[in-house]
Amino acid sequence: MKRTAATISVAVAVAASLLAAGAQGRGPSARAARAAVVQLRSTSLGRILVDGSGFTLYEHTNDPRGRDLCASSSECIESWPAYTSRGRPTPGRGVRASLLSTIALPGGARQVTYAGHPLYLYAGDSGPGETGYVGADSFGGRWLAVGAGGRAVR
Repeated sequence: MKRTAATISVAVAVAASLLAAGAQGRGPSARAARAAVVQLRSTSLGRILVDGSGFTLYEHTNDPRGRDLCASSSECIESWPAYTSRGRPTPGRGVRASLLSTIALPGGARQVTYAGHPLYLYAGDSGPGETGYVGADSFGGRWLAVGAGGRAVR
């Protein structure tokens, strides 16, 4: 009986872990499992960078070039997860490959950058192309979208 209870306990823990991973896999909070894709999407703000699923990519005005300051705050990371990649990021049509790169994060992950700006997703975005959080003010700066030329879109 003890062995059965232990087996059930482990099975429940594994199932809960898989469900949590599945929930995290939906939407913009998901981390890249392979080379990240950066695309352009037409929105009410104009053409902006989005991830491979169409979710808006943001830059933080508080970040110096090539450095993620959000990574030092667990609260920031929860709301604004870094857009990461395994391998060189892949540019979509209209995205300049020469502006795409990555930087190292604590723990070894690689965050995608564009024109030196670390890129983030917003955990609150509910769908592809959402721009309602562009201009949000938090964690010491503003969160802005990024255009094809690497400039902030407000």
